[in-house]
Amino acid sequence: MKLCVSLDLPTAKENLALVEQIKDFDVWLKVGLRSYIRDGKEFLEDLKAINPNFKIFLDLKLYDIPNTMADAAEEISKFGLVDMFNVHASAGIEAMNTVMQRIKDIANKPLVIAVTALTSFDNEAFKAVYNEDIKTKATKLAIDTCNATVDGVVCSAYESLDIKNNTNPNFITLCPGIRPFGEDAGDQKRVADIPFAIENKVDFIVVGRPIYKSENPKEVVEKILKNMEIA
Repeated sequence: MKLCVSLDLPTAKENLALVEQIKDFDVWLKVGLRSYIRDGKEFLEDLKAINPNFKIFLDLKLYDIPNTMADAAEEISKFGLVDMFNVHASAGIEAMNTVMQRIKDIANKPLVIAVTALTSFDNEAFKAVYNEDIKTKATKLAIDTCNATVDGVVCSAYESLDIKNNTNPNFITLCPGIRPFGEDAGDQKRVADIPFAIENKVDFIVVGRPIYKSENPKEVVEKILKNMEIA
């Protein structure tokens, strides 16, 4: 299991200062909509300049018509800076297939994962949109994703094991909403701790606020990595 640190601070300067503190750890860095819209490709270059071994997950959640998604995926893949990016599984199998076909011959192409159900949803709110329970629909979307030869999904830790069992053990599950030491859930509804994530065979845990709101982010990352080893 890998730790992915969310870079969600108000400025690029603050995000880069955070990354400087954790530059010696083997972690992934998640760059989301806010940071990318504000700071662009140059920010990705700045992250790699701090430590070229950092892996970057570009969390833009592409969702559009198939050709437009594929165009965007191709541009991301050509950066040579992004190690993983995501799309929305509910864009459909055709869209996901189009993305994967478009980037298949790009050298060192990134991993691609697809969002199933956002962790901000509880079951009632999710059902109002998708007319199915979260676990049922998330697994169906994951099966579609796997059939489209996408590398994995974004889901909560609560769906991870069922998704693995219905796809294959190597199918990636990346799970936001991890509160490693029982921190406040904030705007996340389906949160979990590290032992639960390990038990449910999660491949990537995403941790943001418990790290970047800490007075000592380096200490928190070190503690998380240690708990991932002993859990």
